[in-house]
Amino acid sequence: MARNTYEGRGIDVSFDGKLCIHARECVTGLPGVFEANAPGPWIHPDQAPVERIVAVAQNCPSGAIAYTRKDGGPRETPPEVNTVRIKENGPLAFHAELSIDGEPVGFRATLCRCGASQNKPYCDGSHTGAEFEASGEPAGKELATLDRRNGPLDIRPAKDGPLLVNGPVEIMAGTGRAIERTTTAALCRCGASENKPYCDGTHTKIGFTSD
Repeated sequence: MARNTYEGRGIDVSFDGKLCIHARECVTGLPGVFEANAPGPWIHPDQAPVERIVAVAQNCPSGAIAYTRKDGGPRETPPEVNTVRIKENGPLAFHAELSIDGEPVGFRATLCRCGASQNKPYCDGSHTGAEFEASGEPAGKELATLDRRNGPLDIRPAKDGPLLVNGPVEIMAGTGRAIERTTTAALCRCGASENKPYCDGTHTKIGFTSD
């Protein structure tokens, strides 16, 4: 599915259905703009002030909602602290200046950790049907002090293996508790590691394929 754009006077809002994980931040944040289950166009950018639409769009964890301002206002900027939040029984939600396999993808992305997505490395909601169970509150590690906590974060999905993360990042529990601060990590995406969210090599034993 291509990204669809809905034009407004002060802002254009776009949506990529392949990235959407139905977090519902948009339809609950501004239901007059983001109309759930509408039979036709479902995004109405002129139904709220630009700043409110920007705030809701930037709260979309997957990056499915994006925008282009036409009022001269500022563009979205990278966060001051790169983070990946572990969703309970669900994906990994990244917020950083992101690239995946060397390609810039914006500042927000939710990546599969259950192994069942048909849109790898992105989450497509398959964890629900797969009845994936994985805590969003794993045990933490001693927190390191990083020289820098923002900047580019590169994610390389290893062939039939984990997500290889390079760059400063704070790994966070779903409640916001810090799990680890690091500049490199191998995060499980087969769904079977006994050390989630980290890879422990189980993908090889179970014959996980990333295609």
